[in-house]
Amino acid sequence: MSEIRGTVAPGFEPVREVFEENFAAGEELGAGFAAILDGEIVVDLMGGYADRKKDAPWDENTIVPVYSTTKGIAALVIASAIGALEDGYETRVSAIWPEFSAGGKGDVTIAEMLSHQAGLCGFKDPIDPALWLDPPALAAALAELEPLWEPGTAHGYHPLSWGYLAGEIVQRISGRSLGTILREDFCTPNGIDFQIGLPTEDHERVAEIMRPREMPQLGDINEFKKVAFLTKWASPDRGGAIWREIEIPSANGHGSAKSVAQLYGIYANQGTLGGKTLIPEESFSALTRRRVMGEDLVLPFVTEFASGVMRNNLGIYGPNPETLAHSGWGGSLALGDPDRHLSAAYVMNRQSSFLQGDPRARRLVDALYGCL
Repeated sequence: MSEIRGTVAPGFEPVREVFEENFAAGEELGAGFAAILDGEIVVDLMGGYADRKKDAPWDENTIVPVYSTTKGIAALVIASAIGALEDGYETRVSAIWPEFSAGGKGDVTIAEMLSHQAGLCGFKDPIDPALWLDPPALAAALAELEPLWEPGTAHGYHPLSWGYLAGEIVQRISGRSLGTILREDFCTPNGIDFQIGLPTEDHERVAEIMRPREMPQLGDINEFKKVAFLTKWASPDRGGAIWREIEIPSANGHGSAKSVAQLYGIYANQGTLGGKTLIPEESFSALTRRRVMGEDLVLPFVTEFASGVMRNNLGIYGPNPETLAHSGWGGSLALGDPDRHLSAAYVMNRQSSFLQGDPRARRLVDALYGCL
């Protein structure tokens, strides 16, 4: 096995032990785990390999797609732009995107859309899967749909479509793409190695993904789960050059464990990063408060959503129910605990079939909290 590299601060040695045990048990190909406490990096670990042949060690330069863990980062970008609207998250989507009013969606608010209440978790009727690789066209197609349930009456996770809706909203509010704002306002000024929309020159740094052998456990299959996950047109081909280069704010953020932890640190520190306010207090409060909690029509869980980021109702992300977090397909995870000013992230390239609560990540989070 490639050696485990990186650092842990004194008192956090048990986290390294669990990280090593995940590899020793044969559960990893390559992975990283990072944690930041009160602005200080207390864990930054990496190990294994960035390729299936095990020729390329996973190192400080390795980045990997984090799939839906991207949503929590995209939600921060939206929060930074939402103050331009007088009514903020309560603004009707159709007020800034008139075409969205089609199909009886004229009263859907931005908050409802971001908290998976809009009934647009996918396409009931067939589309060309290649349409997912054209974000403006895909967003336009979503705007034309009739919702699968009455918006505001229930919520069901929008695994991929969420990002196209979010991206269109940001473009219309700010005149800049979501990925551009992330790069220009969040990452580049703060030295954070994370991108939504990956330039060609960075593709060689991306770890190869080992897909899971099992399908995710979705529970009893209903119409909404079929539309979101199980049709032939529910997603594009993932992992190709075009998929990396376009902006999909629900799914194709690329970075390291440290960079993801840095960005989720904004949740841990009331909208600030390194002492700089990136999200004003009013917008941050509106972003992070509960919008829905209950049985999810798409995921087989009781879920609690704020405006694009999950709240920790199931205790998957540590003991604090106020923690803001998200998981990604295959096992990635990130959290920001505002009470402890703690953020953490786990990334990997050997995917599991867990939709959230991957055991590798949970063990690391448990070990981290055990050190506090």
